[in-house]
Amino acid sequence: MSEEIEKKLPIQPIVDNRFVENKIVSYLLDKGGIDMNKLAIMDFPNDDRSQFAQLIGYSVSGWSTLSYVSDEEYNTATTISYENAELEARNQALRDTLDELRTSIKSAALTLFKIHEDDLTS
Repeated sequence: MSEEIEKKLPIQPIVDNRFVENKIVSYLLDKGGIDMNKLAIMDFPNDDRSQFAQLIGYSVSGWSTLSYVSDEEYNTATTISYENAELEARNQALRDTLDELRTSIKSAALTLFKIHEDDLTS
């Protein structure tokens, strides 16, 4: 007996509270002879509509107002957006700490080995 597994489409990466646009999808929409109004009356699953809106670079807040976006999808996207911002902030703090350590170690090495800064190689 096989169970049907519910498959979810992936959520696009988010940068500055906006989904990362897929340039090919946007080109096809702009140049392909079909517009959003025609797509709206066609029979597509809501999951596909939701992902399409992401692929054309909707803002997360604008995307959340679309009738075919579920609360679960919106909450997931919001979490991704905030976590990425937090992750980037944490990464920057670690990079800053590493830069400070490099400067301190370089200074200590110059003093310890009594060498001039110009004698160090990168």
